Amino acid sequence: MASYTDVLDYLSALDYPAGKDDVIREAEREGAPPDVLRALRALPPVDYANGTEVARSAGIDAAPEVSRSQRAAQARDNHPRVSQHLRGI
Repeated sequence: MASYTDVLDYLSALDYPAGKDDVIREAEREGAPPDVLRALRALPPVDYANGTEVARSAGIDAAPEVSRSQRAAQARDNHPRVSQHLRGI
């Protein structure tokens, strides 16, 4: 399975915005493996502003090491994201 880093590595020289065909062509030129090309060929035919948009649109998880339960806990956690020393203010 293609990883987020793999996709970004093979598209590092691509000029954005870029369409689906440009993305696939660049990945092929850079020698991307079949799993990366397969993920990119499944992209919707739109223009992408950057590599992160490409990876997200391909359904590639940016943090696969975070489990589903950890993601659920993070979603339930509704305290503001401020430093501990600022919480009492």
